[in-house]
Amino acid sequence: QVQSTLNKRLEIEGLLRTMYDPRSKLNLDVSQQLFQHFGEKVYQTVIPRNVRLAEAPSHGLPVLLYDKNSQGASAYLILAQELLRK
Repeated sequence: QVQSTLNKRLEIEGLLRTMYDPRSKLNLDVSQQLFQHFGEKVYQTVIPRNVRLAEAPSHGLPVLLYDKNSQGASAYLILAQELLRK
């Protein structure tokens, strides 16, 4: 709808899976469907469900400043590398 009314050249750069838990069958099923429908548009990097990610905003900080060694912060750094490679 945005594309048709505001910007006809608008395209999806990529899809990021967040709050991802590989133990969840639903997460695995949704990921599979995303790859089937969007293919290479789905980033390989996933952002895990992570307590430190959830805590950072309540402290008014990005996760990289709140806890740069957390799994969530590491995942976002990996995503940045993936984006730079593209």
